[in-house]
Amino acid sequence: MSLPVDAQTALDTFNASLSWEQRARLLMQWGERLPALADDEKTDEHLVDGCESKVWLLGDVIDGHWQFRAASDARLVRGLVALLLARVNGLSADDLQQVDMNDWFNQLGLSRQLSPSRSNGLNAVLQKMRQLAG
Repeated sequence: MSLPVDAQTALDTFNASLSWEQRARLLMQWGERLPALADDEKTDEHLVDGCESKVWLLGDVIDGHWQFRAASDARLVRGLVALLLARVNGLSADDLQQVDMNDWFNQLGLSRQLSPSRSNGLNAVLQKMRQLAG
């Protein structure tokens, strides 16, 4: 399965930056690039269960491919969610079921950022995407 363009860009960018500080800074920058959700989109209905930080997720199908939008109240989590969106946006529902989140963050060299609670939270985000695409 080929990677979406944004995912390939993320891989190239994160693998080019060597130091841990550079990766952490890049992570924040990716989070800042997430388009803002409107206040009326930040509802309980769109809130992801299982995250310590608040994460809101919305998804639409465009020509058979999923496009997700998300927001979080935590900067670091926002960056991680942005990178997850880079990996999944543009996928079909079938391809979405195949995404291995831990493998993705290992490829980016960010597995150190995935504390058990963050990992559980991101898995919850991915599960909600799969439910929406279900």
